[in-house]
Amino acid sequence: MPVKLDWLGVSTFRVIVDDMVIFLDAYINRVPSAPSVGLKVEDVRAADYVLVGHSHFDHLWGAETIARNTGAKIIGSHETVRLMELEEVSGSQLMAVSGGETIKLSDSVSVKVYPSQHSCIWSSSGSSKEACFGDQGVMHHERQMRLQERANQRASSTDHGMADVMRHRSACMQFPRAEGGAYAYLIETPDGSILWKDTSGHWTGILRDIRPDVGILAASGRGNIDGEPIQGSLAQFVSREVELLKPGKVVLCHHDDWCPPVTSPTDVGPIRQELERHHPRVSLTEMGYLEGYPILG
Repeated sequence: MPVKLDWLGVSTFRVIVDDMVIFLDAYINRVPSAPSVGLKVEDVRAADYVLVGHSHFDHLWGAETIARNTGAKIIGSHETVRLMELEEVSGSQLMAVSGGETIKLSDSVSVKVYPSQHSCIWSSSGSSKEACFGDQGVMHHERQMRLQERANQRASSTDHGMADVMRHRSACMQFPRAEGGAYAYLIETPDGSILWKDTSGHWTGILRDIRPDVGILAASGRGNIDGEPIQGSLAQFVSREVELLKPGKVVLCHHDDWCPPVTSPTDVGPIRQELERHHPRVSLTEMGYLEGYPILG
Protein backbone atom coordinates (compact mmCIF):
# COMPACT_ATOMS: atom_id res chain seq x y z
CA MET A 1 0.00 0.00 0.00
CA PRO A 2 1.25 3.53 -0.74
CA VAL A 3 2.26 5.86 2.07
CA LYS A 4 -0.42 8.56 2.23
CA LEU A 5 -0.01 12.13 3.41
CA ASP A 6 -2.71 14.51 4.66
CA TRP A 7 -1.87 18.18 5.26
CA LEU A 8 -3.84 19.68 8.13
CA GLY A 9 -2.52 23.23 8.00
CA VAL A 10 0.61 24.98 9.33
CA SER A 11 3.13 22.11 9.69
CA THR A 12 0.67 19.44 10.80
CA PHE A 13 0.45 16.30 8.69
CA ARG A 14 -1.04 12.85 9.04
CA VAL A 15 1.10 10.07 7.60
CA ILE A 16 -0.56 6.68 7.02
CA VAL A 17 1.76 3.70 6.54
CA ASP A 18 -0.31 0.53 6.11
CA ASP A 19 -2.41 0.49 9.30
CA MET A 20 -0.20 2.88 11.27
CA VAL A 21 -1.12 6.56 11.69
CA ILE A 22 1.60 9.10 12.50
CA PHE A 23 0.82 12.76 13.18
CA LEU A 24 3.53 15.31 12.50
CA ASP A 25 2.69 18.14 14.93
CA ALA A 26 -0.88 18.41 16.17
CA TYR A 27 -2.19 21.96 15.73
CA ILE A 28 -5.49 21.63 13.84
CA ASN A 29 -8.10 23.87 15.50
CA ARG A 30 -7.60 27.46 14.37
CA VAL A 31 -8.99 30.98 14.71
CA PRO A 32 -12.45 31.45 13.09
CA SER A 33 -11.06 33.67 10.31
CA ALA A 34 -8.54 31.05 9.13
CA PRO A 35 -9.50 28.62 6.34
CA SER A 36 -10.89 25.39 7.78
CA VAL A 37 -8.78 22.28 7.25
CA GLY A 38 -11.92 20.09 7.30
CA LEU A 39 -11.14 18.35 10.59
CA LYS A 40 -11.24 19.17 14.30
CA VAL A 41 -8.65 17.71 16.63
CA GLU A 42 -11.47 16.32 18.80
CA ASP A 43 -12.60 14.21 15.84
CA VAL A 44 -9.26 12.40 15.44
CA ARG A 45 -9.96 8.82 16.45
CA ALA A 46 -6.90 6.95 15.12
CA ALA A 47 -3.26 7.75 15.86
CA ASP A 48 -0.27 5.69 16.94
CA TYR A 49 2.36 8.43 17.25
CA VAL A 50 2.59 12.22 17.35
CA LEU A 51 6.01 13.60 16.41
CA VAL A 52 6.44 17.20 17.62
CA GLY A 53 8.91 19.46 15.82
CA HIS A 54 8.98 22.10 18.58
CA SER A 55 6.86 23.35 21.47
CA HIS A 56 5.20 26.53 20.14
CA PHE A 57 1.40 26.44 20.39
CA ASP A 58 0.90 26.27 16.62
CA HIS A 59 2.72 22.94 16.59
CA LEU A 60 2.12 21.25 19.95
CA TRP A 61 -1.39 22.35 20.94
CA GLY A 62 -3.74 19.45 20.21
CA ALA A 63 -1.25 16.67 20.90
CA GLU A 64 -2.72 16.20 24.37
CA THR A 65 -6.20 15.72 22.87
CA ILE A 66 -4.99 13.22 20.28
CA ALA A 67 -3.07 11.30 22.96
CA ARG A 68 -6.05 11.13 25.32
CA ASN A 69 -8.53 10.10 22.62
CA THR A 70 -6.38 7.56 20.78
CA GLY A 71 -3.67 6.35 23.15
CA ALA A 72 -1.00 7.70 20.78
CA LYS A 73 2.56 8.13 22.03
CA ILE A 74 4.02 11.66 21.79
CA ILE A 75 7.68 12.02 20.80
CA GLY A 76 9.31 15.41 21.27
CA SER A 77 11.72 17.54 23.25
CA HIS A 78 12.01 17.48 27.03
CA GLU A 79 10.07 20.76 27.00
CA THR A 80 7.28 19.18 24.95
CA VAL A 81 7.12 16.30 27.42
CA ARG A 82 7.01 18.73 30.37
CA LEU A 83 4.06 20.56 28.83
CA MET A 84 2.24 17.31 28.10
CA GLU A 85 2.76 16.19 31.69
CA LEU A 86 1.08 19.43 32.80
CA GLU A 87 -1.80 18.45 30.48
CA GLU A 88 -1.96 15.16 32.43
CA VAL A 89 -0.99 12.97 29.49
CA SER A 90 0.12 9.59 30.84
CA GLY A 91 3.87 9.19 31.23
CA SER A 92 3.65 5.89 29.35
CA GLN A 93 2.61 7.90 26.26
CA LEU A 94 5.53 10.34 26.39
CA MET A 95 9.02 9.94 24.95
CA ALA A 96 11.54 12.75 25.35
CA VAL A 97 14.33 13.01 22.77
CA SER A 98 17.39 15.22 22.39
CA GLY A 99 18.44 14.45 18.80
CA GLY A 100 20.40 11.47 17.56
CA GLU A 101 17.86 8.82 18.56
CA THR A 102 16.50 6.18 16.18
CA ILE A 103 13.10 4.89 17.27
CA LYS A 104 11.32 1.78 16.03
CA LEU A 105 7.68 2.61 15.32
CA SER A 106 6.74 -0.78 13.89
CA ASP A 107 8.44 -3.86 12.42
CA SER A 108 8.98 -1.96 9.16
CA VAL A 109 8.96 1.76 10.09
CA SER A 110 11.46 3.77 12.11
CA VAL A 111 12.18 7.44 12.75
CA LYS A 112 15.48 9.20 13.39
CA VAL A 113 15.60 12.49 15.29
CA TYR A 114 17.97 15.30 14.30
CA PRO A 115 18.72 18.62 16.05
CA SER A 116 17.37 21.54 14.04
CA GLN A 117 16.92 25.32 14.26
CA HIS A 118 13.88 27.56 14.55
CA SER A 119 13.37 30.34 12.01
CA CYS A 120 14.62 33.80 13.00
CA ILE A 121 11.25 35.15 14.13
CA TRP A 122 13.04 37.97 15.98
CA SER A 123 14.49 39.42 12.75
CA SER A 124 12.97 41.29 9.83
CA SER A 125 11.54 39.26 6.97
CA GLY A 126 9.78 40.10 3.74
CA SER A 127 8.04 38.18 1.00
CA SER A 128 9.28 34.83 -0.28
CA LYS A 129 11.00 36.69 -3.16
CA GLU A 130 12.40 39.66 -1.21
CA ALA A 131 16.01 39.29 -0.10
CA CYS A 132 16.65 40.34 3.51
CA PHE A 133 20.08 41.29 4.79
CA GLY A 134 21.63 42.22 8.11
CA ASP A 135 20.69 41.15 11.66
CA GLN A 136 23.82 39.05 11.95
CA GLY A 137 25.55 38.69 15.28
CA VAL A 138 22.54 39.94 17.28
CA MET A 139 22.95 38.86 20.89
CA HIS A 140 20.38 36.58 22.53
CA HIS A 141 19.10 39.20 24.99
CA GLU A 142 18.38 41.63 22.15
CA ARG A 143 16.57 38.93 20.20
CA GLN A 144 14.36 38.32 23.25
CA MET A 145 13.68 42.04 23.61
CA ARG A 146 12.53 42.24 19.99
CA LEU A 147 10.17 39.29 20.50
CA GLN A 148 8.70 40.92 23.61
CA GLU A 149 8.16 44.20 21.78
CA ARG A 150 6.32 42.36 19.03
CA ALA A 151 4.14 40.54 21.55
CA ASN A 152 3.27 43.83 23.23
CA GLN A 153 2.27 45.36 19.89
CA ARG A 154 -0.06 42.46 19.13
CA ALA A 155 -1.63 42.60 22.59
CA SER A 156 -2.51 46.29 22.12
CA SER A 157 -3.52 46.00 18.45
CA THR A 158 -7.05 46.96 17.38
CA ASP A 159 -6.73 45.38 13.92
CA HIS A 160 -9.83 43.53 12.70
CA GLY A 161 -9.68 39.92 13.87
CA MET A 162 -6.97 40.48 16.49
CA ALA A 163 -9.44 40.04 19.35
CA ASP A 164 -10.22 36.53 18.03
CA VAL A 165 -6.51 35.78 17.89
CA MET A 166 -5.97 36.88 21.48
CA ARG A 167 -8.94 34.79 22.68
CA HIS A 168 -7.58 31.82 20.77
CA ARG A 169 -4.14 32.22 22.31
CA SER A 170 -5.54 32.65 25.83
CA ALA A 171 -7.42 29.35 25.48
CA CYS A 172 -4.10 27.51 25.26
CA MET A 173 -2.65 26.75 28.69
CA GLN A 174 0.72 25.64 27.32
CA PHE A 175 3.51 28.13 28.02
CA PRO A 176 6.76 26.82 26.51
CA ARG A 177 10.21 28.10 27.34
CA ALA A 178 11.09 29.68 23.98
CA GLU A 179 10.40 27.11 21.25
CA GLY A 180 11.46 24.20 23.47
CA GLY A 181 14.12 23.03 21.02
CA ALA A 182 13.53 22.29 17.32
CA TYR A 183 13.96 18.89 15.68
CA ALA A 184 13.81 17.34 12.23
CA TYR A 185 12.52 13.79 11.79
CA LEU A 186 13.49 11.22 9.15
CA ILE A 187 10.75 8.62 8.79
CA GLU A 188 11.95 5.46 7.02
CA THR A 189 9.41 3.09 5.48
CA PRO A 190 9.67 0.12 3.07
CA ASP A 191 8.59 2.49 0.27
CA GLY A 192 11.10 5.25 0.99
CA SER A 193 11.94 7.98 3.48
CA ILE A 194 10.40 11.32 4.47
CA LEU A 195 12.27 14.14 6.18
CA TRP A 196 9.96 16.57 7.98
CA LYS A 197 10.95 19.98 9.36
CA ASP A 198 8.29 22.23 10.85
CA THR A 199 10.21 25.52 10.85
CA SER A 200 12.61 27.34 8.51
CA GLY A 201 15.97 26.62 10.07
CA HIS A 202 18.74 24.03 9.97
CA TRP A 203 22.26 23.02 10.86
CA THR A 204 24.13 22.73 7.56
CA GLY A 205 26.39 19.95 8.81
CA ILE A 206 23.37 17.82 9.65
CA LEU A 207 21.19 18.29 6.56
CA ARG A 208 24.00 17.71 4.07
CA ASP A 209 24.36 14.08 5.18
CA ILE A 210 20.65 13.15 4.94
CA ARG A 211 19.20 11.80 1.68
CA PRO A 212 15.40 11.53 1.97
CA ASP A 213 13.12 10.58 -0.90
CA VAL A 214 10.70 13.31 0.22
CA GLY A 215 11.51 16.56 2.00
CA ILE A 216 8.67 18.31 3.85
CA LEU A 217 10.12 21.79 4.33
CA ALA A 218 8.74 24.85 6.11
CA ALA A 219 8.34 27.95 3.96
CA SER A 220 7.71 30.82 6.32
CA GLY A 221 9.65 33.66 7.91
CA ARG A 222 13.38 34.41 7.88
CA GLY A 223 15.43 31.27 7.35
CA ASN A 224 17.93 30.32 10.05
CA ILE A 225 21.26 28.88 8.87
CA ASP A 226 23.48 27.62 11.67
CA GLY A 227 22.08 30.19 14.09
CA GLU A 228 22.10 33.27 11.83
CA PRO A 229 19.41 34.67 9.51
CA ILE A 230 19.82 33.95 5.81
CA GLN A 231 21.31 36.79 3.81
CA GLY A 232 18.82 36.39 1.00
CA SER A 233 15.21 35.40 0.35
CA LEU A 234 12.98 32.64 1.69
CA ALA A 235 12.91 31.12 -1.80
CA GLN A 236 16.71 30.96 -1.76
CA PHE A 237 16.61 29.42 1.72
CA VAL A 238 14.28 26.60 0.59
CA SER A 239 16.45 26.06 -2.49
CA ARG A 240 19.51 25.80 -0.26
CA GLU A 241 17.84 23.11 1.85
CA VAL A 242 16.97 21.18 -1.31
CA GLU A 243 20.60 21.47 -2.44
CA LEU A 244 21.74 19.96 0.88
CA LEU A 245 19.14 17.16 1.01
CA LYS A 246 18.79 16.27 -2.68
CA PRO A 247 15.29 14.77 -2.32
CA GLY A 248 13.29 13.52 -5.26
CA LYS A 249 10.16 15.31 -4.08
CA VAL A 250 9.47 18.42 -1.97
CA VAL A 251 6.33 19.32 -0.03
CA LEU A 252 5.99 22.76 1.56
CA CYS A 253 4.43 23.53 4.93
CA HIS A 254 3.77 26.46 7.28
CA HIS A 255 2.93 28.59 4.24
CA ASP A 256 -0.84 28.93 4.69
CA ASP A 257 -2.75 31.81 6.29
CA TRP A 258 -3.30 29.99 9.57
CA CYS A 259 -3.81 32.93 11.96
CA PRO A 260 -5.00 36.13 10.26
CA PRO A 261 -4.39 39.03 10.74
CA VAL A 262 -1.10 38.00 12.38
CA THR A 263 -0.22 35.78 9.43
CA SER A 264 -0.46 36.04 5.67
CA PRO A 265 0.01 33.21 3.14
CA THR A 266 3.43 32.68 1.63
CA ASP A 267 3.60 33.25 -2.13
CA VAL A 268 5.04 29.93 -3.30
CA GLY A 269 5.58 31.23 -6.84
CA PRO A 270 9.14 32.47 -6.21
CA ILE A 271 9.96 29.19 -4.42
CA ARG A 272 8.63 27.19 -7.35
CA GLN A 273 10.67 29.29 -9.78
CA GLU A 274 13.83 28.96 -7.68
CA LEU A 275 13.47 25.17 -7.57
CA GLU A 276 12.77 24.94 -11.30
CA ARG A 277 15.86 27.04 -12.00
CA HIS A 278 18.32 25.25 -9.75
CA HIS A 279 16.76 21.81 -9.13
CA PRO A 280 14.77 20.87 -12.25
CA ARG A 281 14.74 17.17 -11.37
CA VAL A 282 13.04 17.78 -8.02
CA SER A 283 9.26 17.58 -8.02
CA LEU A 284 7.40 20.19 -5.97
CA THR A 285 4.15 18.65 -4.69
CA GLU A 286 1.54 21.28 -3.87
CA MET A 287 -1.42 19.94 -1.94
CA GLY A 288 -4.52 21.23 -0.23
CA TYR A 289 -5.92 20.12 3.10
CA LEU A 290 -6.99 16.51 3.70
CA GLU A 291 -6.12 15.22 0.24
CA GLY A 292 -4.78 11.80 1.24
CA TYR A 293 -1.89 12.24 -1.20
CA PRO A 294 0.05 9.04 -2.09
CA ILE A 295 3.48 10.45 -1.26
CA LEU A 296 5.46 7.18 -1.51
CA GLY A 297 4.94 3.85 -3.21
